[in-house]
Amino acid sequence: MAGGASVIERETVIGAIVLVAAACVLALAYAGNVERKPPGYELDARFAKAEGVDLGSDVRLAGVKIGKVVGQRLDERFRALITMRIAPAVQLPTDSAALIETDGLLGAKFIAIQPGADEADLKPGAEFQFTQGSMNVSDILELIISQAKVSRGEAPPPAAAK
Repeated sequence: MAGGASVIERETVIGAIVLVAAACVLALAYAGNVERKPPGYELDARFAKAEGVDLGSDVRLAGVKIGKVVGQRLDERFRALITMRIAPAVQLPTDSAALIETDGLLGAKFIAIQPGADEADLKPGAEFQFTQGSMNVSDILELIISQAKVSRGEAPPPAAAK
């Protein structure tokens, strides 16, 4: 009987070790799936057109990445409300502007920040007052054609024809 007790104790210890190992594996798996917020603060911007801007799109200042897009939704007036997470070391004046630009002619869209001159800085959760939405290739071509017509002295097309 003494031998039977040691077998049971050994199986109990092995079972406990297996349960602890399984718990550790589950804890690590859960920790890997938990979304960690990168350091920084969030700012919002509203755009009439935010075509091409997705979650994870870059936010750049003078061509340097200072953050990324972390949220997007429609507001009550059907405008795109974009939330950006900005690096904590970058403090932006309250009169800064957010513009949607393209990396090259057909590259990815990103949000370019043009800093203002105000002495006060945007606080976390604040919203940019000055924004410019995205333009697609047909908008750019239309603008170039209209500028060429104006420079040649041709009358611009009537507004109703657009």
